[in-house]
Parts: sequence; structure tokens; C-alpha cells
Amino acid sequence: MWVFGYASLIWRQEFIHTEQHLTRVHGWHRALKMWSRVNRGTPERPGLVFALLPGGSCQGVVFRIPAAQAMQTLDLLWLREMPNQVYFPRYLNCPIGRGKVSALAFTLPKSSPSFTGTLSAAQYRSIFAQSTGRFGSTLDYAQQTLESLRRLGIEDRALKALLTYAA
Repeated sequence: MWVFGYASLIWRQEFIHTEQHLTRVHGWHRALKMWSRVNRGTPERPGLVFALLPGGSCQGVVFRIPAAQAMQTLDLLWLREMPNQVYFPRYLNCPIGRGKVSALAFTLPKSSPSFTGTLSAAQYRSIFAQSTGRFGSTLDYAQQTLESLRRLGIEDRALKALLTYAA
């Protein structure tokens, strides 16, 4: 089994894997456009988490899960990513050095009530300054993701630009 990570799954896997490869999926892009009312915010001050949205392309990491760990890993991923059934899990083609693999990814339909739509600079500033949930702040989450991407040699100009609102 393969899993595609595009944000916190890159820097906090919480599962055993035997291989990992940089990859780029086409037809999807990483965006800080999903409301978080528990992990990175509260119902009163919602935060944001990343979503994989239709269009463009996204560089990330694909992880190979050993067969003996597949069911346990799926259970862990469902507890982590799907407690509110917000994401739409799907398999995406991920090119790696020796061809392509089909990897589980967590995507977000734009029709979801958790999709933020377009946010203003002022909204991002407010969220970065005030939104914190059980796993920390939206700002810390975005900064950790950017740093993890940089360490892998992945440049995310959109995320870098968003983080200027936190300055």
C-alpha cells in the first residue's frame, strides 16, 4: 500500500513505511483552505489545515506501507484524517523513479462545508494570529509544513506568500 503526503503526513507520519519518494501528482494542488475547529482552531476561532484541491499539481512524498502494516495503518489514518468524514479519500497516480504507484490521498471537494473558498489577507492575518487547537496553531502548522517541504527541496510559493501575512 502507498500513501501520498502533501502536508503534515510529510513531517508527522505516525506509521511505519519501508520506502519514501518525492513525487508530483497532477490534477491536484495543496492549499491552506480547509476549516479546522479542533486540531488547529476552535469552533469560536476556526483555524486552517491543508487540503488537496482539484487543479494544478502538487509535489509531496509517497510512502510505501508494508503489507503486514496496511490494515493498522489504514485504521490510524482514518482516526487521524477522517474523524469528521470531511476528506474524500482517493487513489492518485504518483510517479516515482521506476514508474508509477497508486497512492491513497485525502482530497477535499470544493462543495464541502469545510472548504473556505477565497480568504482575504486580513482573514489569514487574523487566523495566523489567533487560531490554536489541540495540536497547536495554524501558523505553526503552516510553518512546519513549509520547512519540511524546503528540506525536501520542494518550493511552495503559494504557502510562502501566505506566510507573509503572519509577519
